[in-house]
Amino acid sequence: MQRKILKVDGREIPVTTAGTIVVGAGAAGMNCAVQLVKFMRARGVEDPSDKVLVVTAGLALGASRMSGSDKQTYYKMGTSPRTPDTAKDFAETLTAFGCCHGDTALVEGICSLRGFYNLVEAGVPFPHEPFGSFIGYKTDHDPSERATSAGPKTSRFMSECLQQELLRLGVGIVDKHPIARFITQGEDESKRITAMVCFDLSRTTDDTVALSVFVADNWVLAAGGAGEIYETTVYPPGQYGLHAPALEAGLEACNLTESQFGLASIKFRWNVSGTYMQVIPRIYSSDAEGGDQREFLTEYFDDMATMATNIFLKGYQWPFDAQRIRGHRSSLIDMAVHQETVVRGRRVWMDFLKNPVGADGWDEFSIDALGEEARQYIEKTGAIQATPIERLKHMNPPAVEIYAENGIDLASEPLEIAVCAQHMNGGFAVDRWWQSNIRGTFVIGEMAGTHGVKRPGGSALNAGQVGAMRAAEYIANVSDLDGSDLATVEDVLSEHITAAVKCIAAIVEKGKNASVSIDEAMSEIRRRMTRYGAQLRSRDAAARALLDAVAQLERITSEGLKIESARKFPQAALVVQQCLAHVAILKAICGMFDRGAGSRGSHCILDSDGVEMHPKLTDPAGGRPYRFLPENETLRDEILCVKYNPDANGLFDVRVVSPRPIPDREIAFEPAWAEYREGKIYDV
Repeated sequence: MQRKILKVDGREIPVTTAGTIVVGAGAAGMNCAVQLVKFMRARGVEDPSDKVLVVTAGLALGASRMSGSDKQTYYKMGTSPRTPDTAKDFAETLTAFGCCHGDTALVEGICSLRGFYNLVEAGVPFPHEPFGSFIGYKTDHDPSERATSAGPKTSRFMSECLQQELLRLGVGIVDKHPIARFITQGEDESKRITAMVCFDLSRTTDDTVALSVFVADNWVLAAGGAGEIYETTVYPPGQYGLHAPALEAGLEACNLTESQFGLASIKFRWNVSGTYMQVIPRIYSSDAEGGDQREFLTEYFDDMATMATNIFLKGYQWPFDAQRIRGHRSSLIDMAVHQETVVRGRRVWMDFLKNPVGADGWDEFSIDALGEEARQYIEKTGAIQATPIERLKHMNPPAVEIYAENGIDLASEPLEIAVCAQHMNGGFAVDRWWQSNIRGTFVIGEMAGTHGVKRPGGSALNAGQVGAMRAAEYIANVSDLDGSDLATVEDVLSEHITAAVKCIAAIVEKGKNASVSIDEAMSEIRRRMTRYGAQLRSRDAAARALLDAVAQLERITSEGLKIESARKFPQAALVVQQCLAHVAILKAICGMFDRGAGSRGSHCILDSDGVEMHPKLTDPAGGRPYRFLPENETLRDEILCVKYNPDANGLFDVRVVSPRPIPDREIAFEPAWAEYREGKIYDV
């Protein structure tokens, strides 16, 4: 690792070089750095810890550290002593709903236990029974019982345990350095990311924006999803990702149309999945002040048993699912909440002190009257107490404690909820070693677009750990580990840094007279994405939203954003990045409409020629019942990709690729051993 101060346009810019730089400090990023050091040690590389650096905008931020649910799930191959499982079965589950590459799905299955047991050894407290089996349970879109959990803080435990291991290994972590831009060299196949320009928040003052530059041969992008582009979101505050700098650098994105939405609390952002719903609380709405309480779910269900059973099913059918609306199924609850909050302007609450309340003439709530699946589960777990809070404390005490830690007592107050953005299933295109279309740049965690349309709950945590391990193994065995000599890239760096400094100075000056504030611009992005790019979409509205998004980007880049001091500039730059990111998503959505999109995954395509959801679910624009198009299943065999092109209509080029199949390869041990010894396993 080298460090040097470059003097550019009168400023001192610290420059640090490393063989590999991991951008992001969540569970995936931390694991990649840990695994890379271990792989290098196994190869006999001297001082491996000095060749790796982790750079992050905020060590304590991110979805891994700050998000979860009742018993946040980790999805892996089954470990039950009675139920057999195979990696091929695992891959078939991941690819079942389309738009998912079979080779990465198979790798996620094959390597899942390797990643899981690494976490166990790192200290993550996954429970096992007396004989050592890690007993599983069933999660959403899961045909088996592959899920396990260390409680509501599973991913936080993962991040913290891996960070401790990273510190023991002596790897450096640079905090409070959000990215401004990547510096690239070359074109097409020879294009590489050379350096990364970051804002140094610790040195930025009211008068000066401080920059730092990092140089590496290998880059691992692990900064999570762009959760803050939504108005109603369960992403932790500050979860912006770095999609825009990656897109501008030339990385190709895929499946940006696919995200996951579901019910979550909004005062403290937390998914209300699993036992929060399985204890069957009362769900009601109120006016803005909390009065005029109304049992709105009774409009959509015919009797208490059906309504209560679907509240239960919402627990492990938590994501909003277009295929589970009609026929009085569990996602009708999400739509009813949407109708109450967005269309009627009311607030919706979960009340754990009371059982569901029915309409006049309905039977009272009774566990005995529930559907068989719900009743058997509740009886099996012994959750037959009189009230939801008693059942929740019996089944899952940590689910109550996590809210208490954040100032909410479920035993004395209701919990406000809404339909929220929760996870991006799309991201950046990667191969079976998680390398992007730009050689030497790898994408892992939520930024990697490996999930397809639907994914089993918890599979994202597994994908992050497996992708981290695969990227680390490839880098350790194929790539240059020492990093570039600073002298060889100094001229290029100086040129790009000079341009960045002049651009920043001009924008700061422009910001003194700008009329639009940072908050106003960000609010516009969030409103647009929540209204047109979330769980309900329509062709004409999406096309208008894309035009408006491009116009906003042009406006804020030309006119600037109101900045009182240089200290605000990094935040303004972040807004510009979010604006470009939401343009990319809207472009992908419009591209999918051009392909003949229907409702799938966690979004509905609204269309007047579609089928009616429910007579009580009405479009606020025309007051007519919502109608939606069924899924166009032919599109399961396509993956829609977008690539930044400032000259293109909508700023992005769109192309379609076919999903790579699940490999079906038989090979004897000896030739497999030879491939491994000769390094041919890394050929793609």
